[in-house]
Amino acid sequence: MANLQDIRRRIRSVKSIQQITNAMDMVATSRLRRAKEAANSNRPYA
Repeated sequence: MANLQDIRRRIRSVKSIQQITNAMDMVATSRLRRAKEAANSNRPYA
């Protein structure tokens, strides 16, 4: 069985990964929004 220190280290790792994942999600959302705006600006009579 894992000791308390291992469990705390794992919790920290998971939190760190969660922060990275959230940041990547925000970047992807921003890029998608910009791509949609660029695509819509090129449509005739939009």
